[in-house]
Parts: sequence; C-alpha cells; structure tokens
Amino acid sequence: MIAANKFLFIEQALEQRNQAHQLRGMYPFEPQNTVQGVRGDRQLINFSSNDYLGLSKHPLLIEMAQDYTQKYGTGATASRLVTGTYSIHQNLEQQLAESCGYEAALLFNSGFQANSTILPTLLDRSSLVLCDRLVHNSLLQGIQASRARFIRYRHNDLQHLETLLVQSAEKSYSRILIVSETVFSMDGDRSDIDALVQLAQSHNAILYLDDAHAFGVLGKTGMGLAADRAGIDIVINTFGKAFGTFGAFVACSQQVRDYLVNYCPGFIYTTSLPPAVIGAITAALNLVPTLESERHYLTQQATNLRVELQRLNYNTGQSNSQIVPLILGSEEKTLHLSQWLETRGVLAIAIRPPTVAAGTARLRFALSSQHTPQHLDQLISLIREWHESQS
Repeated sequence: MIAANKFLFIEQALEQRNQAHQLRGMYPFEPQNTVQGVRGDRQLINFSSNDYLGLSKHPLLIEMAQDYTQKYGTGATASRLVTGTYSIHQNLEQQLAESCGYEAALLFNSGFQANSTILPTLLDRSSLVLCDRLVHNSLLQGIQASRARFIRYRHNDLQHLETLLVQSAEKSYSRILIVSETVFSMDGDRSDIDALVQLAQSHNAILYLDDAHAFGVLGKTGMGLAADRAGIDIVINTFGKAFGTFGAFVACSQQVRDYLVNYCPGFIYTTSLPPAVIGAITAALNLVPTLESERHYLTQQATNLRVELQRLNYNTGQSNSQIVPLILGSEEKTLHLSQWLETRGVLAIAIRPPTVAAGTARLRFALSSQHTPQHLDQLISLIREWHESQS
C-alpha cells in the first residue's frame, strides 16, 4: 500500500544521512585565484580543488577559450555525428592520441559520462569484470549498467586478481575486463600498471584504466601514468583536474574508437563540447609538457605534508601522489576538523561514506603547484594546534 506521503521515502533517506553525519549540501565558493577564494565572509586557502597545476586561471587557456568562442561561437549546437564535429575537435583528438602514445582518441563531455557509458558498450551479460575495490563511482555505474558479472578484487591486491583470473578460465565468459585507476582519487595511491598489463596479457583480458588524477601531473611530460605504455587497451583521462578545464577523452586503438563512435550512446546522443572548452584544452595540452618544475615542486610539497601529518601520528594511507588523505575514521570528528579549519582560513572538505568506505572518513588534501610553502606551513600549523587540543 502506498504511503499517504508519497515522498516519505525521501524524507526518511535524508534523515538517515543526517543522523549518520553524512548529509551533504552545496555552499558557494568564489575563487579569487587558483588556490584562494571566499565562502561567505571568509577568505580561504583552498586545499580541496583538483586544479593541480593551477591552469584554470592561466592566461593562455583563457585567451584561447576566448579566441575559439569568437571564431566558432558559444556552442557546438549538435552531436558529433550530426554537425557537432568541427576541425578543432578532430585536431585536438589527433594531438591527444599522439601526446599519449595511442593510435586514436575520442572526446567525451565528462569523465563520469565516459566511464558510465563506455563500459556498458564494451560489455554484455556474458562478460566478467574484475575491478579494484576502490575504483571511482563512475566506473561502478558503468559496470552495473552493463549487467555483466563483476567481482571486486581487494585494493591493489594483484594476487587476488590473479586468482580470480585463473578461476575465470573455467567459465565461458564472452570477454573479461580488468578495471582500475592509476592514481586512486580518494587515497592518492597508485596501481602497479606493469603487473596489471602482464596479468591482462597472460589471461587475454581487456585492460581498462582511469588515469584522471595522473594526467597532467605524472608520467613523461605529464601525460599520465598510462601514456606510452604497451598493453593497456583503453585509458580514460579528464581535463577537469590538472588541465584546469572540462571534459574527458578515451585513448585507445583506432578499431576501439570506431566501435565507440558507432555503438556508444553517451557519445552518439550528446551535444559536442563547446569551442571555448576545446580552445582551453588545446592551450593546456601545449602548456603541460613545459611544466616539469611545477610537477617536481608539487611532488615535494605532497611528500612534506605526508611527513608532517605522520609525525602527528595521523594515517595518510598509502598516498604517494598530490592527493594526501588525513584518515580520521569518524564522520563526526572529520566534520569537526573541517569546520574548525574553515573558521581559521583553510578549506578542506570532509569526505565521508558512501564516497569512502565506512570507518574511513577523511579530509582529502588535493595540493596544487600554486600552493606556496607558507600555505602548507599554515595548514600544518593549524592541524598541529587542533591535534594538541584533542589530547
């Protein structure tokens, strides 16, 4: 029988989140530069943005976005298979493929859209997906939409993955996909790409990697950890992080690209990325290889932050990237520290279940090459002060 209040289920779900200190909301933040902005009446240093190289405010990206808007207009006005493919889209895809060392590339409108629609296109109900337990929600959404059988192997436990691959040989799956990230978005640690390639090749599996948080920051000339690596079949990269703009692309073989163009609904049935975005991405792609000193500085600052947090006996997991988690466990305690820091000029958003596993609530510090040593000193000093107040 339907309840008198037809939205009672929503009321109950929201109250459940509230009681668990997991209720989320949106609060406006007005950026002043790449790492500082204003929320309410407070000026804050932002440690929660994925703008790892500070390119979102770079004058060259802004200039080329404006230039492309003047030349091509504000929107592409159609899907890629109608009239939404301009020469600038094709030129960018060719440049991306060459820069990453793949035969081909194909633009998508976001990383979430790419993962959630490419995976169902590659899979069917007779397929098997073996994915790392900590992969991003967009990957899980795509896998679940495919209705393929899927099993999560223990995080970065490749012996577990190999056991599952051996067991799968006894079954009659149409295809097997191994799905992982190169840098895990909430933990900041990395997968063993060489070992994943070897396992995929040994068991004739398709290797699908999300390189979003490495692209621009890690690898040769900043093109990510999956660039120029034989044996990786499909790579997803996004432009909304180190590239400071918006959108995503898949790097793959020409055959896979042709298949996606013909069968992937998320590509076929959506309006093409607007010219301003294509201009900004093109500028970033030309700029990123020149930013080696910024990448080196970013790595050093992340190492320094981990060392200081560990000296206070805080758990930073297995982080070895520009993403540094401070894992507190308790949602209530994590929220308290986040709010306490904000009153003192630091923005560090609390990450809670279900985004992360139960009992692993954390602050996720996303560092930028634009954070000065003084910014990091201020953050560490404040955490030390809060830590001492809890003793």
